[in-house]
Amino acid sequence: MNAYTLAYSPCPNDTYVFAALANAMLPDAPEVRAHLADIEELNEAAARGEYELTKVSYGAIPYLMDRYRILAAGGALGRGCGPLLVALPGEAPPLFSEIAEKRIAIPGERTTAFMLLQLALGRRPKTVAMRFDRIVPAVARGEVDAGLIIHESRFTYRDAGLISIADLGEWWENMTLLPVPLGAILVRDDLDDAAAQRIDTAIRASLAFARAHEDRVMPYVRDHAVEMNDDVTRRHIELYVNEFTEDLGEVGREAVRALFARAHEAGILRRETQPRFAGDS
Repeated sequence: MNAYTLAYSPCPNDTYVFAALANAMLPDAPEVRAHLADIEELNEAAARGEYELTKVSYGAIPYLMDRYRILAAGGALGRGCGPLLVALPGEAPPLFSEIAEKRIAIPGERTTAFMLLQLALGRRPKTVAMRFDRIVPAVARGEVDAGLIIHESRFTYRDAGLISIADLGEWWENMTLLPVPLGAILVRDDLDDAAAQRIDTAIRASLAFARAHEDRVMPYVRDHAVEMNDDVTRRHIELYVNEFTEDLGEVGREAVRALFARAHEAGILRRETQPRFAGDS
């Protein structure tokens, strides 16, 4: 049986889901070689087709549908978990309606967070791209006017004295009544549907193992976490690992289609793109 490279982020939700699979804790599962990198690095690598299996942002997926399909398991999609726009409080923190004229730190051009920000603003704002864990410090030091935060930063920005001026997940849910599609596991087209199904099944088994044997997977999660606080790690997993992680389902698919359609209507995507799901004819 072939060994596949599986690329994902070091964030607790990913390392929790893939710990058992990546560390050969599952009998009869496909062999994988884990590669961990920041989500925007993964988005860029996927554009080059580097990995057979990779986590990417839904904001990047419309540009990848010519060589990858979306797996049902292992992704990040949910409610109450969208990106936040944060700023220093000051006497007059920037209003959301005025934010497009400010300098905003973003975690990457192809992240779902940036796609949602453009949708909410109705235009492209002034941006400074940086790795997600550098955004809160940059805002706190006044290097940028606001920051678009994801991952663990959602739980720690207040500790840096920042306030939330917009919850883009809440905005999306109010607009669509759908959960927010954040990231997915893609399978490259040179892997056939049978291989994709084996991997999808293995990801579900890895998640089930983590839930049943947290004592065995949490050391791996802690080893890779940017934020070392155990409470933050636990809250991160509880928020981002949910029923959609096990199976995207029809509601999840509808959310993905809605994101792509709205991005096209807004001119963010130049051409209309339909998501391709592994196993669909």
